[in-house]
Amino acid sequence: MSPVVIVLLLLAGLSEAAGRILPLIARRPSVSRSVAIRLLLIGAVVEGVVFALWPVAAWTLAELLVSSPPSDGAAFVWTPGRVAPLLLAAVLAFPLLGPLLHLLLVAGVGAGLAAPLAAATGLGWWAAAGCLAVAGAGLAVAVEAVRRLVVRISATGTRELLT
Repeated sequence: MSPVVIVLLLLAGLSEAAGRILPLIARRPSVSRSVAIRLLLIGAVVEGVVFALWPVAAWTLAELLVSSPPSDGAAFVWTPGRVAPLLLAAVLAFPLLGPLLHLLLVAGVGAGLAAPLAAATGLGWWAAAGCLAVAGAGLAVAVEAVRRLVVRISATGTRELLT
């Protein structure tokens, strides 16, 4: 992965993290700037990694569907041209604007990735789009589960400190 792609993925991750973290910080004015910045940076890295894993997970699912798996997954990786719409979607649909718009734009990015995945694996466009949708949904569910677990653990730790 080129440095340009990594920077674009981190910027998309930063937009995603800001949309999730800023409302929490707004409800708790006692949060210090350094904590808020740390949370944003950690969130940006986590979201960037999730975005980076999306084509890998879709490629893996596609390999399960084809009878003779393609030998090289290098044909379907993030490139600056493929990640730019993702960054645009993350910025335009800043999650504070609404989850439906955000979902619509991410679905549009996934639809744009379906053609390269179909060409790289020999699957049809619809099958490739399905692989991308399942991979994206699976990653989203996994990240959400980890988020909820972290919130639950941190809330339990806070209650124990208070008693």
